[in-house]
Amino acid sequence: MEKITILMKKRLLVFLFLSTIGWMILFGRVVYIQVILGEELQQKAYEQQTRDRLITPKRGSILDRNGVGLAVTETVNSVSVIPVQIKEKEQTAKYLADILELKYDTVLEKIKQNVALVRIKNKVDKDVAMEIRKKEIPGIVIDEDVKRVYPYYSLASQVLGFVGKDNQGIIGLESKYNEYLEGKAGKILTLTDSRGLTVDSTQERIPPEDGKTLVTSIDVVVQQYAEQTLAKAVEAKGAKNGIIIVMNPQNGEVYAMANYPSFDLNDPFTINSEELAGIWGNMSEQEKNDALNQMWRNTAINDTYEPGSTFKTITSSAGLEEGVVTPESGFVCNGYYVAGDRQIKCWRYPRTHGAETFVQGVQNSCNPVFMIVAERMGAEVFADYMTKFGFREKTGIDLPGEAVGIIHKTENIGPVELATMSFGQSFQITPLQLLRAVSAIVNGGNLVTPHIGTKILDENGNVLQTFEHQKGKQVISQETSEKMKKILESVVSEGTGNKAYIPGYRIGGKTATSEKLPRRSGKYIASFLTFAPAENPQVLSLVLINEPQGNYYGGSVAGPVMKELLQNILPYLGIETIYTEKEMKMEGVQKINVMDFVGMTVQQAKQMLYEQEMNYEIQGEGESIVSQFPQSGEEVNKNTTILLYTE
Repeated sequence: MEKITILMKKRLLVFLFLSTIGWMILFGRVVYIQVILGEELQQKAYEQQTRDRLITPKRGSILDRNGVGLAVTETVNSVSVIPVQIKEKEQTAKYLADILELKYDTVLEKIKQNVALVRIKNKVDKDVAMEIRKKEIPGIVIDEDVKRVYPYYSLASQVLGFVGKDNQGIIGLESKYNEYLEGKAGKILTLTDSRGLTVDSTQERIPPEDGKTLVTSIDVVVQQYAEQTLAKAVEAKGAKNGIIIVMNPQNGEVYAMANYPSFDLNDPFTINSEELAGIWGNMSEQEKNDALNQMWRNTAINDTYEPGSTFKTITSSAGLEEGVVTPESGFVCNGYYVAGDRQIKCWRYPRTHGAETFVQGVQNSCNPVFMIVAERMGAEVFADYMTKFGFREKTGIDLPGEAVGIIHKTENIGPVELATMSFGQSFQITPLQLLRAVSAIVNGGNLVTPHIGTKILDENGNVLQTFEHQKGKQVISQETSEKMKKILESVVSEGTGNKAYIPGYRIGGKTATSEKLPRRSGKYIASFLTFAPAENPQVLSLVLINEPQGNYYGGSVAGPVMKELLQNILPYLGIETIYTEKEMKMEGVQKINVMDFVGMTVQQAKQMLYEQEMNYEIQGEGESIVSQFPQSGEEVNKNTTILLYTE
C-alpha cells in the first residue's frame, strides 16, 4: 500500500475545502431562491399562468363648495379580444370596426397580434357593449370601464383641467390632486395554458380602489356669473381675451376663476378657434400642440403683465405705513413729474389735477402723487415692500404652472425705474399676485394663500383630510389697512371707479389702464379691482380685459363689467344691502319677488321677464325651463340677472 504523503494530504484538504465551499454556495443559492426570491418568482409564475384584465377604478369627483359636481365619473365599458380564441379574424374585425366606429385595418391588426389580451376600444357606451355581448363571439371580452364627464362643459375649464386616455390628470385640479382622485386599478385573473387558452373558467377578481372626492372653494353660481359677464364683455369689445377672479380676501378661498375664451372639457383636444380649426389639417404636430397648450393656459396664474394703476394701492399702503404721507397730505399736479433726467406725464396730460390731497390723488389716479410718494420712501424701502407683498414669490395656489413676478433688483432701481414702478409699470406680476397683495391691504394686513382645494372625502362623504391655510405674515398694520379701505371706497363713490358704484353696497376699488409693450403699439389692458363690503371685505374681485378695441380705459371698459358681476354675486353670497335715504329713491333699487319659471317654455319666461323689466340669461338649448336661480319667492333687487336653465 502506497504511503500517503503530506502533498496528498494537502491536496485532499484543498479538495474537501473547495467542495464544502461549493456546497455552501449551492445551499445559499437554494435558500436565496426559495426564501428571498420565492414570493417574486411565485408571482411571476402565477402571471405566466394567468391572463390579467385590468379594472379601471372610479376616479373621485370634484365638487364645488356646495357639493355640486364639477367633474364626475360615469360607468361605461371597454372591449378587448383574446387573439388565440378568435376563429374568424377578418369577420370579427369587420363587425367590431362597424359597431365601434373604428378603422377595419386597425382592428384587424390588433386581433392578429400574438398577445394574451389586446384592448380594442375604451369608453364604450353601455348599449353598444350590450349589443356586442349578445353576439357571444368567442374571444371578445367586455369589461367595466369609466368615463370622466364634466356636467358644465366649459365651466372653469382652465381651472378644473381634464384627464387623458389613461384617466390621469393632465392640467388644472385634475393634475394637482391626481394622487387623491385616481384610485388604484383592480384585476380579473383567468387561469391559462402556455398558448393563452383558458384552462379553468373560474376567475379571481381583485376589486379596484376608487379615488377620493375633492371639495373645492369654487361656487358654480359665482363662476357662471363671472364667465357670462366676461364673455359678453370680451365679445362686445372685440378683445383678445379676459379674466375674472373672485376671492375671499380673509382666507384666500377662490370662488371663481374665469378665462375667456374657454374650451369644452368633454372634448379638450378640439381647438376653440374657428380660424385655427379651418387650417388644422395643414398644421404640424408641434403647431397643434402649441395651439392646444395656449387654449388650455390659465392666464390668471400662468401669465404676467404690467398691472398699471391697480398697483397704486400697493404704493399708497407702503407710503402710509412708512409715514411719508397721510390722507391729508397736499400735492400739486402740473400734468407731469421729473424723475432723474426724464419728464414722466400724468395720464391727464396736458391737463392737470392741480392742488389735491393724497386721498384726492388716489381718487384721481394721479401719477405724480405716486411718483412723489415712492421717491420719499426711496428705492430700497420700496423694493422691500415689493418683497413683503409677495411679488418676488409664487402665491402658492394649488394649481400647476404658476408664474412669478418679474421685478427689478434693488440695485437696478434708479429714479426713473422707481417713478414708473410707483404706478405699475416697468415690471410684471400675475393677476393672482396682485389679488393676494390687495387682500393684505383690506383684511387687516395679512398675506393669505389663494387656494381652491378645501378637503378630501371618502366614498361615504366622510372627511379624510382638510387643507389648512393659515394667514401669512403681517405686511402692514391694522391702522393702515383701515385707512386704505376708506380711501379705496371713496375711489368708487367719488373717483375714477364710479362705474362700479351700486346703491346699497359699500364698495372699494381701483381702475387701471395698462399700455402693453412695445409702447405706442395701441394695445392696452383695461382692469378693475374691487372689494365689498368696504367695512369688512368678504369678496375681492379683479376684471381684466386684454386688448379691447376702441375705448380702452379701465373705468369705462372694465367698470360696467365689474358692476354687473357684483350686482349678481353680492346678493347671492348673502351680503346685505344698506341703503341711504338718497339711494332708496333711485331707480332699480326697489325689491321684487322672483317668480317661479320652472315648467314654463322659454318664450313664456322671456315674456314675463320683459314685462317685469328684469335681466335674464338662458342656459342650454332646450324649449322649457327646468331650474332657475335665484329660486322662486326670493326677494332680489330689480336689476338682478335671473339664470334660467333648459333641457
